[in-house]
Amino acid sequence: MSIENLKTYDPFAEADDDSGQTKQTQEYIHIRIQQRNGRKTLTTVQGIPSRFDHKKILKVVKKIFACNGTIISDTESKGMGEVIQLQGDQRLKIKEFLISKDEGLGLNEKTIKVHGF
Repeated sequence: MSIENLKTYDPFAEADDDSGQTKQTQEYIHIRIQQRNGRKTLTTVQGIPSRFDHKKILKVVKKIFACNGTIISDTESKGMGEVIQLQGDQRLKIKEFLISKDEGLGLNEKTIKVHGF
């Protein structure tokens, strides 16, 4: 009597051998909301590709949305890259701006994740 069902199975076999990452490595843009005092909120946008100028994006967004904002640098955000911070709940507006091809950046909607709903 032999036992043949004890063959080893590696669940990570489809992972890339040299880097250890799976084949689907997609960079997401995360849009989050943070509560401040009372009804005051902050909207943070993280993961915008480095080929775009964050300062120019912030300048245009502040003008269109009529809100204030700032860029949190890589050293302050503890390794999260440059994070754009906007005053108020601007989640839907910033998502539409990132997707729009006319006055926005024209990014793919599947790469944007909105948190806080």
